[in-house]
This record gives sequence, C-alpha cells and structure tokens, in this order.
Amino acid sequence: MAKDGPETRRLILRAAQKRFANAGYAATSVQDIVDDAKVSKPALYYHFQDKAGLFQALVHEAHDERYRILCAAAARGGDIRTQLENVLTGLFDYFSENRELMRISFATMFAAPGEVPENLAYMDKCERNFEFVHTLLREAQIRGELDPRFDSEELTFGFYGLVNFRLVSNIVALDCGPDQLTAQKIVELFLAGAGPKASGKKISKRKKAKK
Repeated sequence: MAKDGPETRRLILRAAQKRFANAGYAATSVQDIVDDAKVSKPALYYHFQDKAGLFQALVHEAHDERYRILCAAAARGGDIRTQLENVLTGLFDYFSENRELMRISFATMFAAPGEVPENLAYMDKCERNFEFVHTLLREAQIRGELDPRFDSEELTFGFYGLVNFRLVSNIVALDCGPDQLTAQKIVELFLAGAGPKASGKKISKRKKAKK
C-alpha cells in the first residue's frame, strides 16, 4: 500500500479518531496512532504535518459533514417543517454512525488548555453551519411560516438548543437511538411550543374581556 494513497490517509484518520475519542488528545502519541493504523511515521507525516494537524483534520471533517447534511436537507425543498425534519433525521443518522468523531467535535468546545492543540481552528465552520440554519429560518419567517415577533437569530439559537442536547445524548447514550419520529417531535415542539393550546372559544372570551 503506497504511503501517499487515499487508503493510507483514511487508515490514519480512523486510528487517530478512535484514540482521540477514547484516550484524549494529550494522552495519545503519534506512535499510538501509527501502531493502530499499521503504517509508518513517515506515512503519517506525509499526510499530516503533526499530531495537531491530524486532530484538526478530524474536527474539520465533523463540521463539514454536518454542513453537507444541512445542504442536502435544504435541497430537498418543502416548507420549514419538512426542511427541519430532514435536517434532524440526517444528523441523527450520521451521529449514530460516527459517535467517536462527534464526541471529539463536541468535546473540543469545552476542552481545557492542553486537552486540544493550540490554535485549533473551528469557529469559522461553526458559524457557517449556524448561519445556514439561520438563513433557513429567516427565509421561512419572510414566507410567513414563523412568528415575526421573534428575531430570526433568536429562533436559530432556540432550535440549536433543542437539537444539540438531543445530539449529545445520542453520543453518550448508546440506547438513545433518535429517529425520524424523534425529529418530528422536536420540530413540533420548536414550531408549536409546549404550552397548552387555547381553543377558539377561550380566545374569543379573552378578547371580549379585554374590550
């Protein structure tokens, strides 16, 4: 197997992913990674400048895959409910199949100094993904599908809050298993809220009382 081939790079990434996810960045050595991948150190350094560059590549992969899922969901069209359900279904499937990579991605945001490489760059990709969802919600608001009383950015933070907690649960709890039905319930909660829904008769009485 040629050290400069794509298969060698893939083996190195997957070996590093497993080590970083289960032992942490600081406790993982280059030797650990090459031993697990069954490649030489020169092969690793051919594809990645160092251990930090390897970690960076994994973090970028995690954020780029989330962005790909967002784009694919939006491209399928539909109203905002359909788009958000497609987004969540895609994310749930991907997170279920890539728990180690997602654990690295989420842990990076809360890591103490030394637990991740210095000068790790990922915020631009976080902002890109956030703004993509923000655009979906802003456009839905313009179409009249969302309450205009809320700022579109506030709506985006609200949706992210609901989604990210569920995604983290999917990473740490193997029996969590969110699926399309879960996605539908989360979107329904986001769009309709958890408060009791007043009947038309009750609404009419309140209006009369105000008069």
